[in-house]
Amino acid sequence: MAQEYKLKGLSALDLKSGEKREVEVEGIEGGKVLLARVGSTTHAMSSNCTHYGAPLKLGVLTPEGRLTCAWHGACFNVGTGDVEDAPALDPLAKFEVYEKSGAVYIKGEEATIKASRRQPNVKCKAQGKEKVVVVGGGSGAMGTVQALREQGFNGDISMISKEPNLPIDRTKLSKALIADKSKVEWRSQEWFDDASIATISDEVSSVDFKSKSVSTKSGKSYAYTKLILASGGTPKALPLPGFKDLSNIFLLRTIPDVQAINGAVGEKGGKKIVVIGSSFIGMEVANALSSNNDVTVVGMESTPLERVMGKEVGKVFQRLISDKGVKFHMEASVDSAKPSKDDSSKVGSVSLKDGTNLEAELVILGIGVSPATEYLQDNSAVQLEKDGSIKTNESFEVQNQPGVYAIGDIATYPYHGPGSNGDFTRIEHWNVAQNAGRSVAASIAKPSVAPKPFIPVFWSAQGSQLRYCGNTPNGWDDLVLQGKPDEAKFAAFYGKGDTVVAVASMQMDPVMTQSAELMRRGNMLPLSELRKGKSVMDVGLPSEIKI
Repeated sequence: MAQEYKLKGLSALDLKSGEKREVEVEGIEGGKVLLARVGSTTHAMSSNCTHYGAPLKLGVLTPEGRLTCAWHGACFNVGTGDVEDAPALDPLAKFEVYEKSGAVYIKGEEATIKASRRQPNVKCKAQGKEKVVVVGGGSGAMGTVQALREQGFNGDISMISKEPNLPIDRTKLSKALIADKSKVEWRSQEWFDDASIATISDEVSSVDFKSKSVSTKSGKSYAYTKLILASGGTPKALPLPGFKDLSNIFLLRTIPDVQAINGAVGEKGGKKIVVIGSSFIGMEVANALSSNNDVTVVGMESTPLERVMGKEVGKVFQRLISDKGVKFHMEASVDSAKPSKDDSSKVGSVSLKDGTNLEAELVILGIGVSPATEYLQDNSAVQLEKDGSIKTNESFEVQNQPGVYAIGDIATYPYHGPGSNGDFTRIEHWNVAQNAGRSVAASIAKPSVAPKPFIPVFWSAQGSQLRYCGNTPNGWDDLVLQGKPDEAKFAAFYGKGDTVVAVASMQMDPVMTQSAELMRRGNMLPLSELRKGKSVMDVGLPSEIKI
């Protein structure tokens, strides 16, 4: 039952419009709320982001009342507490706030104040003729099925996934090698049951778009009125001698993959590990394994992540990971994997084309993913792109297939962020998949609602926490660095001409979040002004959305 609680140190609601303030709640140990004023109204809500617990006082508040977390871009409506953008799934709790007798009070339940969140209202008893089938069980699928129930859809929902678990926070696999599904599953089976969402452990083998049915490898068939293809990506293997035949060579995508890697490493560690690939997954795995093992990264670029982040920023990441004992062989090409002298069935070394031989008790491949659309390859009803992805419109609806949507790693969609005029692009980001799922759910539950624009956001553990927003479908040709890159404290602004198309930051929150909001509103500083030393934090946020 809601009770009245006094807010410590406040005698009046004296916040200015656009101001945020975290305050303690008297009588509740550790209890805090966030006050935020939008226009003439002061709102009281949970103080921490429901994703990973970041203090929302560090976030960015917009004139229309969007509050965006500084860490990973989760966005909430301060008027309702509802989630507006991924990766948060739980909304914020809201509290009545008022002045009384020279003090400020809120009304709320102690447990809710402590939890700093509320549970979404998804309980439902499915009814009617509508049948939504979701192929896949990742971020996009989770975003879709939850948002469908949140937005009032009460038809049947079936989610078919070949993974041996419910939807997980996949980012924790490469960043922390967590193999316990109970620590990474977003929701319990009870949650899905209460929401009348059928979770089916099976693999889709084909889709009959004419009869509107999905077939699985177990021989079952599922009819649909709306179909969401969210099958994710398949990690790429190396088609080189030894890599197919030898054991202890691992891909990384699923919980079983992590379990296999952890099993090979062992509890004591001390293994010689070669990581092939110096992009995000490879670097994150190297970082995660660095403390107790002898880790070597092999990359084709001159610095890690050079293609995406550039040499200057790539050197920052390389130095941070090197400081943890990781060795690098850059501008290197792999020739083959050689068997161990002790056990010819296992890998023993990796040979590079320059003749270098790297001893390896296990090898981890982090060389990218391909769209997981094998079940559509011989289907004449859809035309796959050269990379195996599916082209969609702004609503993520598949071309020439009304009521069929593609999201996440398999979707090539028109991007309208800065530097792009609807250019078709495929983005392999956790947030993008979940936001696309939320957008599709809105299109199904409320067909008259236009797709809500969002700026892609991702984060990565590169010795320190990297934040990134934007996208570069047409590349970038200039870079402005602010801050102290030598101390891994910087903001990197990537430009196409004078237009900033992407921003990366380390230890400079909330620069990334502020930049993402400026991009949405067409008010981002040009590269020439940033080069003069101007800060995005000094730029006001207009109310109008321009993408």
